[in-house]
Amino acid sequence: MSDYAVINPATGDTEATYPTFTDAQIDEAVAAAHTAFTAWRDSDVAERAAKIRRVAELHRERRDELARIIVREMGKPLEAAYGEVDFAADITEFYADNAEKITGDQKLDILSDDGYAIVRRSPLGVLLGIMPWNFPYYQVARFAAPNIAVGNTIVLKHAPQCPESAAAIEAMYRDAGFPEGVYVNVYASNEQAATIIADPRVRGVSVTGSERAGSAVAALAGQHLKKVALELGGSDPFILLSTDDLDAAVTGAVEARMDNNGQSCNAPKRFIVHEDLYDAFVEKFTAAMTACTMGDPFAEDTVLGPLSSLAAAERLEAQIRTAIAQGATLVAGGGRNGAFIEPTVITDVTPEMDVYREELFGPAGVVYKVADEDEAVALANDTSYGLGSYVYTTDPAQAERIADKIDAGMVYVNIVLADSPELPFGGVKRSGTSREMGLLAADEFVNKKLIRVAG
Repeated sequence: MSDYAVINPATGDTEATYPTFTDAQIDEAVAAAHTAFTAWRDSDVAERAAKIRRVAELHRERRDELARIIVREMGKPLEAAYGEVDFAADITEFYADNAEKITGDQKLDILSDDGYAIVRRSPLGVLLGIMPWNFPYYQVARFAAPNIAVGNTIVLKHAPQCPESAAAIEAMYRDAGFPEGVYVNVYASNEQAATIIADPRVRGVSVTGSERAGSAVAALAGQHLKKVALELGGSDPFILLSTDDLDAAVTGAVEARMDNNGQSCNAPKRFIVHEDLYDAFVEKFTAAMTACTMGDPFAEDTVLGPLSSLAAAERLEAQIRTAIAQGATLVAGGGRNGAFIEPTVITDVTPEMDVYREELFGPAGVVYKVADEDEAVALANDTSYGLGSYVYTTDPAQAERIADKIDAGMVYVNIVLADSPELPFGGVKRSGTSREMGLLAADEFVNKKLIRVAG
């Protein structure tokens, strides 16, 4: 059976299978992208922008179909699936709106009055994107749209459990009028992906996924001297030191933790609460978590659907059981029914426990008690990850201090779920090496060529 299959995690049923490409098909895909690049790189920027804008429009026109695909593929609640399609459209449109800006020359101030100097951004060539299952449209949009806008071409390997959404994305690029080869979907095995990375026609690779996958791809890309961009996991802290509205802070914490069934790399997973607020926070947080409606992801009132697969649910269940066996306190949840995991709250975690270092990818949160700001920051930074972070405080000066001290790529103060197309996304440490979204995304895979002209 093919590795590429739509297995509905809510039912366990295999709804569709897609054959993995042959080696010949993989070579044809890379060849098509390489041939397309030679013309696409010299195409008019306004032409590129118009086609990219059409892709955004097609997301909106096919919104219902696209949303229902990913509910079946990975269990995302329908309302959240609609939200993801809308966000992918917004991201795509952002790069259509800013195509001239991200491809324009940058004039440099020079010490001499003799002539001038500019930086001209030119595309690198064929790029391989290796994308995850948790946000099938959003992840692709933030990689493909800026790189196509600057003149690169894309070979896209989606997650094996997302073949239908992968085909739907390729169809939108085709139907938007892009030349053949500008965006090519491949159903490739891991071994074939390695072959693509090694191919001299491919100039870069972007990976969004696990730390393990990122490390393997980075090693291979380095061996072949290819530019690599990594967006990996996270165990983001949610620091609560003071608040005028504890209920609002708890609501934000729960909404961010439960987003995408708890399967978001930049969701808060470690809740670090000042001792004066700790008991009340744990009580309210637990009540709000356990009140989340769990069930059929197509149902209107469902907040929490299944995890993306039975294996993912079994993995999270094992992490929770190990934490309890090692001495943590299970305040609520922890149960599993197929791919469904109950909303889970854990306390009394110490550095000796496995869960202290792990990322919990699902509807589970660990709550810690701290005495002051310094202890909160030390605990927040005591992780190999460094993606996002959240700080709740009524003291603006304290927020500024903590934002400076937090070792992460993003800090959100008194707000959650605030990602936006114009804001860069990315991390440090083992959470990744690059930035996506915003104008910075368009600088990842370009040649920033210096042109110095005499007077």
